[in-house]
Amino acid sequence: MEITIGMRQVAREITLNVDQKAEEVREAIATAILNGEPLITLTDKQGRTVIVPTVSLAYVELGSGQARRVGFGA
Repeated sequence: MEITIGMRQVAREITLNVDQKAEEVREAIATAILNGEPLITLTDKQGRTVIVPTVSLAYVELGSGQARRVGFGA
């Protein structure tokens, strides 16, 4: 599943592909924000870890989990 994270006062987005389900990621982020945790840690399919300060989050988009199609459609 693809996750896109927008940060306050930063022009670029952070995009990750993770093995977790959308509901698991949503819960982890919501829990971190509600509990006042300073950081959210996510790990992508390649093993890279991204640590994001919760106060800097502008938005989080959770993808559908479907692979992108390449080429021309009929």
